[in-house]
Amino acid sequence: MKVRIPSPLVSYTHKREVDAEGRTLGELLGDLDQRYPGLRFRMIDEQGALRPHMRMFVNGEQVRELSIQLRSSDEVQFIQALSGG
Repeated sequence: MKVRIPSPLVSYTHKREVDAEGRTLGELLGDLDQRYPGLRFRMIDEQGALRPHMRMFVNGEQVRELSIQLRSSDEVQFIQALSGG
């Protein structure tokens, strides 16, 4: 399925859109991490939770659970919020 990568993480993938596989968002992130080592850690913390500055969307709808089921026709987008002063 198509996965859109936020600009701050393109240094891992070298492109804004990549293909990945998984029956759930968790599996999809595992597949992305195999293809692009270190990418998952930038989105998921040591406890396996989505980092506060990350947002995940499946077919345009925001989701928070890594157990969300996916279909091969789904489009997944990750957005990284910017912070600071």
